[in-house]
Amino acid sequence: MLVFDRAAVRRHRDRAAATVHHTAAILQDAAERLLDRLDDTTRTFSAALDVGGRGIVAPLLRARGIQVVSCDLSPRMAALNGRPAVAADEELLPFAPASFDLIVASLSLHWVNDLPGALIQLRRALRPDGLFLASLPALGTLAELRAALTRTEAALTGGASPRVSPFPELRDCAGLLQRAGFTLPVADLDEIRLLYAEPAALLADLRWAGESNAVRLRSRRPPPGALLPMALAGLPREGDRVAVSLRLAMLTGWAPPSGG
Repeated sequence: MLVFDRAAVRRHRDRAAATVHHTAAILQDAAERLLDRLDDTTRTFSAALDVGGRGIVAPLLRARGIQVVSCDLSPRMAALNGRPAVAADEELLPFAPASFDLIVASLSLHWVNDLPGALIQLRRALRPDGLFLASLPALGTLAELRAALTRTEAALTGGASPRVSPFPELRDCAGLLQRAGFTLPVADLDEIRLLYAEPAALLADLRWAGESNAVRLRSRRPPPGALLPMALAGLPREGDRVAVSLRLAMLTGWAPPSGG
């Protein structure tokens, strides 16, 4: 099933390569939470693949003394990671089997149509006993924005177009890892609460990070002029700030041992 417009995903990330630094604090927080799991193992890693790290993950891995190759669907975004970096489609990875002992995909796989197939390819790119770490926005992420947009558009037009990406349920994520052949699959939930003094800053962050709507069934027509102001005004607040949630599924899986 083709849920996402991959050409649009690439365009959004190409465009965001010049602006993603504005959201570095959020991306770094998410990446550090994911990489903290490296401190829970006594294993050492020498060769890592950074998938879609947007210039954030690769430096964190190199600071740990790990050699890193980065890839991104967007050539411009790939260039932010430092060399070696390649433009590569997560659904058709160009890496040989057993190329890496660590693969990290921080907030980078949620626009993939064939997620099970991508996970299988990532597992094959791992050496025996290699570690896979990934974070995905889980169901409930941006729920406040989704509800406000749907409610407002229905009131204005009598219908609603999909304007926020669908996200997987946490309970399904460990099963995806198991289906892809990973051992000891774990999916934990981590939540980041974002507070904005100006509601429009939330939409700016999404654009700057390359997270604009790329759902294939999205409306191509300009939205009603009142939609965004009314929807943003309806977002919940904590004190004098708009509050939204990032619910992150933190995935951990190991490649089978040699002969396994």
